[in-house]
Amino acid sequence: MTDPIRVLLVDDQELIRVGFRMVLEAESDIVVVGEAGDGSSAISQAGALHPDVVLMDIRMPGLDGIAATEAIVRRHQSTRVLVLTTFDLDEYAFGAIRAGASGFLLKDAQRHELTSAVRAVHRGDAALSPRITRMLLEHISPGLGSSASDAVVDPAVGLIATLTDRERDVFLAIGRGQTNAEIAETLYVSESTVKTHVGRVLAKLGARDRIHAVILAHRLHYVGDAATSEQTPPAL
Repeated sequence: MTDPIRVLLVDDQELIRVGFRMVLEAESDIVVVGEAGDGSSAISQAGALHPDVVLMDIRMPGLDGIAATEAIVRRHQSTRVLVLTTFDLDEYAFGAIRAGASGFLLKDAQRHELTSAVRAVHRGDAALSPRITRMLLEHISPGLGSSASDAVVDPAVGLIATLTDRERDVFLAIGRGQTNAEIAETLYVSESTVKTHVGRVLAKLGARDRIHAVILAHRLHYVGDAATSEQTPPAL
């Protein structure tokens, strides 16, 4: 058997933590290893407990979730942060994505959405629906560059040139917001093969996770919309 996914719950409302704990601990492959009520405590707990996934609230007294996310991501490369937010247009949640979070989840998410998001982040998928991905990209678009010519001088173009043809196919699929299962079906390969390719793509591009690969794909104009674009990658 594989080890259970170790989760740290961070929220300033105890009742919310209790609710999430009850849902997560009902799953055989997930265990809650600790709780924190503010950002400072979250950083300390992450250092002491080494969780696989941190469920991170944003608006908390003292140190907020954005600063805590940035610190945890910087200090613990193997820990993934899944942001909790009340509103899907919460600018604070987007700030946490910028800080290194691997996705975000609405606090009113259904039971299966919560557990699926935790598992997705843990295995390296992005916990973002196509709708949320589009909103994320719209939110950060001023910093992405406004024309295809911007991609020519982007140093990441040189990194993309190191990808094999198959890895470039996978990178494009990631940019469109596809999961490993969807990529496997599209490319007619196994999910384990896709997982290997994804790992190589992220390593070669210096991207921490899929969200940052999605942002890179849009910054370089490989795709125009993470869910619907059929644009062909520019020749390198």
